[in-house]
Amino acid sequence: MEYLDFELPIKELQEQYNKACKIGVDSSVDVSDTCKQIEKKLKETKKEVYQNLTSWQRVQLSRHPNRPYTLDYIKGICGDSFLELHGDRNASDDKAMVGGLGKIADQSYMIIGQQKGYNTKSRQYRNFGMASPEGYRKALRLMKSAEKFNLPVLTFIDTPGAYPGLEAEERGQGEAIARNIMEMTRLKVPIIVVVIGEGASGGALGIGVGDKVMMLENSWYSVISPENCSSILWRSWDHKEQAAEALKLTAKDAKRLKVIDSIIKEPLGGAHSDKDKMFKTLKKTVKSSYEELKELSPEDLVKDRMEKYLDMGVYK
Repeated sequence: MEYLDFELPIKELQEQYNKACKIGVDSSVDVSDTCKQIEKKLKETKKEVYQNLTSWQRVQLSRHPNRPYTLDYIKGICGDSFLELHGDRNASDDKAMVGGLGKIADQSYMIIGQQKGYNTKSRQYRNFGMASPEGYRKALRLMKSAEKFNLPVLTFIDTPGAYPGLEAEERGQGEAIARNIMEMTRLKVPIIVVVIGEGASGGALGIGVGDKVMMLENSWYSVISPENCSSILWRSWDHKEQAAEALKLTAKDAKRLKVIDSIIKEPLGGAHSDKDKMFKTLKKTVKSSYEELKELSPEDLVKDRMEKYLDMGVYK
């Protein structure tokens, strides 16, 4: 288990607890009372740490190396029913964007999301979750297929941004994202969007237009990352914590500003601390969201979706 800098008090208590329990197993000394005291202190410390997280600390949690990624969630909520589909039928198959058919309970979904890697090799293979134009065109192809067969669309957002390389711009990165946004507003099937980690810039918006947009408790959603914001405004990354607060990028901020519809609670310590519990919570949330949306006609779906986004940013 890896710990972030603000989790070090938890790490120390966890190590003390493990040592005390090991002494009890390896010797005849009764350390049950000591273990109970440390365990109680450990629970109190966890609550204190995780209930008072700053915006920057939530950004750090969203990037935790043990945090589940898109394919983990797909496996966790669909089991073995997921069938991955490849290619944009134009140029290539972008490994940073995954998608395909999956079944949740008795309902089939078209599931699409950005996928990061688990180690250096797989991160390079997945381009660190930064999709190229081919990825967004693949996502749109799959969404159009879902519309054709009247299947709901479920998207998982977890990206530091769309790939900013010269070759991506040459192949129409901006156009691909803009077209996805336009097409998603008028798609005639339910769209459920979940920000599971990082939701940065146009890279997130390219698969982020939905009837129900939700964020995990320790994810973030913003036009720019705190580091890049800091480098632009202060010419240094040293002010990233201040930038994170100013950007209002947490799930609570997004809910208050009506950018998202709801927040999905994570287990204490983050989604990676109890993955099975997180998968069950997400599965239940997706099912209930679809039950609500399936009652609407295609015309009402599009109308409500358009009105929802047109209302954003309006004030009196």
